Amino acid sequence: MAGIKQLAGQTIWYGASSVIPRLLNYLLTPYLTLKLNAASYGDMTLVYALISFLTILYTYGLETSYFRFSQKPEYSRDLYNTVNVSIISSTLLLTVILWTFAQPLAEFTNIPEHPEYIKMALLIVSFEALAAIPFARLRQEGRPRKYAFVKFAAVLVNIGVLYFCLSVAPRLAAADPNSIFTLTGSISSTAYVFLANIVMCVVVLILLWKEIRNFRWKFNFTLWKEIIIYTAPLLIVGFGGMINETMDRLMLGWWYHPANGNVKDEIGTYGAVYKLAILITVFIQAFRMGAEPFFFKQASGENPQRTYARVMKFFVITVCLMFLFVSLYLDIWKYFIQNEKMWSGLKVVPVLLVANIFLGIYYNLSIWYKISNKTGAGAAITIGGAMITILVNYFFIARYGYVASAWATFLCYFGMTVACYIWGQKVYPVPYAWKKLLAYIVIVILLFLFHQFVIHIWDNFIFNLVTATLIFLAFTWFVLKVEKREFQKLPVIGRYIR
Repeated sequence: MAGIKQLAGQTIWYGASSVIPRLLNYLLTPYLTLKLNAASYGDMTLVYALISFLTILYTYGLETSYFRFSQKPEYSRDLYNTVNVSIISSTLLLTVILWTFAQPLAEFTNIPEHPEYIKMALLIVSFEALAAIPFARLRQEGRPRKYAFVKFAAVLVNIGVLYFCLSVAPRLAAADPNSIFTLTGSISSTAYVFLANIVMCVVVLILLWKEIRNFRWKFNFTLWKEIIIYTAPLLIVGFGGMINETMDRLMLGWWYHPANGNVKDEIGTYGAVYKLAILITVFIQAFRMGAEPFFFKQASGENPQRTYARVMKFFVITVCLMFLFVSLYLDIWKYFIQNEKMWSGLKVVPVLLVANIFLGIYYNLSIWYKISNKTGAGAAITIGGAMITILVNYFFIARYGYVASAWATFLCYFGMTVACYIWGQKVYPVPYAWKKLLAYIVIVILLFLFHQFVIHIWDNFIFNLVTATLIFLAFTWFVLKVEKREFQKLPVIGRYIR
């Protein structure tokens, strides 16, 4: 229980560093959907999809490798220097090469008229890659407060720069046509989104200067070879994961041709409603931040499988509650998207929420191949998931658009979860209470469908909120009764469970 308390404490800090900045960025969604039309929002969505892929290429699993090899005392002195030399060198090389191919990359991303967006994206990815290992060191050393401070400060800078560029500078230009701010009118609003991100990345590097300056240009080639052997399959895992998470936006641009309307509008709509799954995705991200180093440390302890099983139980309960909190209150959440034309995409939000539940479960299950050095298994599972994503989108996206993309996401993560569980139980058995956990997931889905049936009979805003709240409280009470003994052992919460 002490280990779980430690994980919970760190997850709270990592959660704060992920949830608060993402919520602040999420609060920008109404602002951006006012400042950007659907097509421009679609351009932004496409570029950030490309950034996700490039981030995997630039970091190539070195963060996970850093956690893995930090458990080996013989490498502790050279590890930080070696991985930093590796990532700095590769970042410089990749940026120079890709910069020369900005136009082909823009065409690949379906924004051929904006190669400058690609160059800005390369700067963002480069700076983020340089910060990756210093951030990993903070996590490994158990310093979530510093981690949270840097993340929180950076996002405030991002929001401030973005607001100045999109709202303040145009007003200053209108007040004085001869001022320097008149030049801002020649720059697209979408470009300002990326500019604010670049400034944020620079601020992050400044705030991490203490960790960066401790790095020395020393390179242990023997250690590096071991790291690359370990991390090579993780690169495949990362690429497969990005195909599953973001490739659907690019595929919409390639294969979907709406009879009426612009495909960029559809991409923008899908990108906007995808953000409504933010609570689950942010929690998963926060959990991963604390869980990855925690799981590696627990592996050398007594009966780590029991700890992993208990962590899984609390995780599934939490994401089930989050599913209900978002799906039952979509009538409220939708107002974060100010462009009402985008509300047509709300129908896929529950599908994406369930998909992300299984993604989170998969991250929990995946510890078996990381601690047993069988990262090739993770690569195989992720490739299988990527094939599901590509095939479902290829065959159905032309007819169903982003609805096919949402279902492809669900089928992909569900398939990966099943495969990872079956394979993992053969190699590294963990006593997961899978029947109970699956029952919780099925129950919340049925409760959501029941709510949809009820509000279909009488569609009234107040009635919808009341029934949603009653359903949410009923499931919470049910879980507390079933898991009473488990919750009584938890700090703080346990005092109130009788």
